[in-house]
Amino acid sequence: MSPFWHKFYIGTLTSIVIFTLIFLFFYGQDYYMTPMEERFYHDDHQSLKPSGLYGHGFGIIGTLMILIGVFGYMSRKRYRFLNKLGALKYWLEFHIFLCTLGPILVLYHTTFKFGGIVSISFWSMVAVVASGVLGRFIYLQIPRTIQGRELSLQEIQDIKSNAANTLENMDLDNSLSNEINELLTTPVDENVSWLDHLKREREFKRKIKSSLVSARLSNDKVRYIMHAVGEELSLNRKIQRLVTMQKYFRYWHIAHLPFALIMLIIMIIHVVVTVTFGAKWIF
Repeated sequence: MSPFWHKFYIGTLTSIVIFTLIFLFFYGQDYYMTPMEERFYHDDHQSLKPSGLYGHGFGIIGTLMILIGVFGYMSRKRYRFLNKLGALKYWLEFHIFLCTLGPILVLYHTTFKFGGIVSISFWSMVAVVASGVLGRFIYLQIPRTIQGRELSLQEIQDIKSNAANTLENMDLDNSLSNEINELLTTPVDENVSWLDHLKREREFKRKIKSSLVSARLSNDKVRYIMHAVGEELSLNRKIQRLVTMQKYFRYWHIAHLPFALIMLIIMIIHVVVTVTFGAKWIF
């Protein structure tokens, strides 16, 4: 998938989630803001209640999205014959899409009424979504191939060497080259916060760009060098934190998976109990 189509893909998925959330909010706002004891008399009660046409549909579609998102992504990681169906990175993004939109629909299926065993499933779902956001951040800190495979430290070092060679092959003035190299090889204090690291990188980029402009290089050459500098700084940061992020990612799995299992088990129990007590397919 080219960068353009990948951005289009992400933009489309994001737009669907935002549009759905806005539509549900404005369409059912009056009903969902009505006190519980008065909803029975609301004009939209028959359609928006959990067993109503729309409410029932929200629950079914949301549940299917969650199941497809979870088991589809798990299958893609486990079975090699699915490799031909796209890079793991794109499956992860679709997993995030389904497991974001699905819980939103389930939330509206409940009509914001939580009680009994279902409340355990709901709060587990909230924990899964929240931990998923955190997991996505940690995931992005670990360098990977386009297929989603985690890179080893040696592979990252090789990429870093290529970025360094790019700078060396630019035929820069010795003093300018030494200045850039000194800035890029300045050791990072592990006690410095993440935000301070970013501030430090921005300051480095500003100094390097100022030196390049002072050397009267062409705009294209400045942009090219700054891109290589950005890659070098990013790799320095990721190498510095690789072991830490890998450890956090293992801990994240320990927290994320149990909540997901609790959510799925209680969701299945909820469906079985509902059907047992006489609920029927409304469509």
